[in-house]
Amino acid sequence: MNAAVTITAMLPEHAGQVLTIHQHGIDGGDATFETTAPSWEAFDASRLTEHRLVALDATGQVLGWAAAVPVSDRCAYAGVVEHSVYVHSAARGQGLGLALLRALLASTDAAGIWTVQCGIFPENTASLALHTKAGFRVIGTRERLGRHHGRWRDVILLERRSPAVS
Repeated sequence: MNAAVTITAMLPEHAGQVLTIHQHGIDGGDATFETTAPSWEAFDASRLTEHRLVALDATGQVLGWAAAVPVSDRCAYAGVVEHSVYVHSAARGQGLGLALLRALLASTDAAGIWTVQCGIFPENTASLALHTKAGFRVIGTRERLGRHHGRWRDVILLERRSPAVS
């Protein structure tokens, strides 16, 4: 990762750039079942404030982001989150995704979160490789989980168990 890149807390002033990067990822067709990025209000309300990060270049431009959402409001799942990580297409291949994911994992570990999970389309080989490098393991495949742009899509489920929580 470029030394001029800083990973820091996601703030409301990053909203426009975060949502633009999210929409670009959506437009690529292999990031999510969603077809449009949410409004900032919806994004802000659903993501855990203490587990939202951005990668900024030296000019303060957002190059990527990572965020977590709770998987359930049931107390048994208090330490389980699902996350997303998106990197601007012009900044890919520079280690930003891994840096963001590692920073997010450090944040969730420190908060006592014991499982971070995600679902990735099998075609998103770059994301699968990134998650493997960050210590995630494949726990299964949900076949034909949903229709996306007129076709059924499988989703590979991955998780990372925190070494900090016993």
